[in-house]
Amino acid sequence: MRKEFLVFGKPAIEEAEIAEVVDSLRSGWIGSGPKVQRFEQMLGEYVGESEVRCVSSCTAALFLAMKTLGIGAGHEVIIPAMTFVASANAVEHTGAKAILVDVDPETGLIDLDAAEAAITPRTKAIMPVHLWGLPVEMDRVNSIRDRCGIEIIEDAAHALGAEWNGRPIGSFDNLTAYSFYVNKNITTIEGGALVARDSGTATRIEQLALHGLSAGAWQRFSDAGFKHYEATEPGYKFNMTDVQAALGIHQLPRLDRWIDRRAEIWDSYDRDLADLPLTLPAAVPDHVRHARHIYQVRLRPDAGLTRDQLLEELHRRNIGTGVHYRGVHLHPYYRDRDGIDPSSLPNATEISETTLSLPLHSLLTEKDRVDVVEALQEILAQPQRGRRSA
Repeated sequence: MRKEFLVFGKPAIEEAEIAEVVDSLRSGWIGSGPKVQRFEQMLGEYVGESEVRCVSSCTAALFLAMKTLGIGAGHEVIIPAMTFVASANAVEHTGAKAILVDVDPETGLIDLDAAEAAITPRTKAIMPVHLWGLPVEMDRVNSIRDRCGIEIIEDAAHALGAEWNGRPIGSFDNLTAYSFYVNKNITTIEGGALVARDSGTATRIEQLALHGLSAGAWQRFSDAGFKHYEATEPGYKFNMTDVQAALGIHQLPRLDRWIDRRAEIWDSYDRDLADLPLTLPAAVPDHVRHARHIYQVRLRPDAGLTRDQLLEELHRRNIGTGVHYRGVHLHPYYRDRDGIDPSSLPNATEISETTLSLPLHSLLTEKDRVDVVEALQEILAQPQRGRRSA
């Protein structure tokens, strides 16, 4: 039994970030300004795309992506049922309808056959989700895009640092959204970014994120001199601040090292949990770089207890866990509005009922990892499973 609770996800905040935040506070410029621009440039260099704009969240990025594509009332956007509900919510906020399709039973990623079959004259886009940091099959995604003449909006909230065939996720000529929420591989506390395909789209994203104004506060009030501005359209308040970007500009250079550390923990989990009644994450193909964001396992029927019972037992032993995710189709709003029978999306439903995520972050020690493994071994030991199922 651990004496201290092991949190599921813990951000690695170092002295450089703290000093950068303090510098922003002392400078008097704490809104969107030069540090946001610097972080955007760094992100662009990292993913190999020059046009990146930072915003307040990945949800905002997804919403703005759809707005720039003219998606709205009367349109449909196809998304996987197994994703965080924010993916669907962003669609709904545009006035369009989220069309849910099932996922691959092994990887949990969007079933691209089902997605293509769901295309109708109202379909404006497909939103593949690079779930848990595992990239969707981008060659097939872009083939559907080109053959069917629809847009692709990549939800890469989990996938900064992931690659498909040697190319970073975000470099496939699609609008691509990232998250920097507190439990992500790098964090700006809250925040996100959107990869645009050209400077015109990037400019519109930037303007929409700040009330539709033709010039942001940094352009209006900096030492370059006051500049008048105009509202080109009614925009939103989705901008990132320099205080947030102050974290990101120091976190991003460490991302690859942190992913490598996560991969070491991942491989150790794979080795030490192999004999338990758990379905472990799908094997990573050689041509894929997994961002290793979430280590997700599924409880097998022979475990002798439910997933929620296992969560409770781990919590009792001071082990924090997560559930990623309860499928969108099981949330009351989407379930009731569309009259969805969970059996119509069997793979997403099965994952929803059996999945749990284990602690995984760059600060996880070997003792922490062993504590997780030993707790699972104790709970899932065969005699105990037999007693629970009796």
